Amino acid sequence: MTIDDYDDVRNLWMTIRGFGIRALDDSREDIQRFIERNPTTSVVARCDGKIVGSILCGSDGRQGALYHVCVAREYRRRGIGTHMVGYCMHQLRLMGINKVALIAFADNSVGNAFWKQIGWKQSDVNYYEFVLNEKNITRFIGEESDDQ
Repeated sequence: MTIDDYDDVRNLWMTIRGFGIRALDDSREDIQRFIERNPTTSVVARCDGKIVGSILCGSDGRQGALYHVCVAREYRRRGIGTHMVGYCMHQLRLMGINKVALIAFADNSVGNAFWKQIGWKQSDVNYYEFVLNEKNITRFIGEESDDQ
């Protein structure tokens, strides 16, 4: 993934029901900074000439993280998500990263089923966050069952 993919990736994000978009973190500028910090780890999937999947993937040097994992609804169950995750895991291993984390919203039944199916385990830790900038609110894309 490069910053040139941003508009198409953001358009994809906007089609995923229940997807959380942050006002600042998901801006073009912040995504560009993320990609510059992690130039080889994020990925897009293209089919029929358009972006149909994406993962923001990065590392702090100790642990990897996957963000905004998504596949367009009409392209799901074709192995696209599994292949993208495999790409990210390979890139992280090349960097010497031994552990990867992600967040899936509890009510995201489709996403949680995917992660369990490909062998991920739910952690026994509590996730805490502290918002340093109140302008960085999360907006959820319109809810619709079975479309997350």
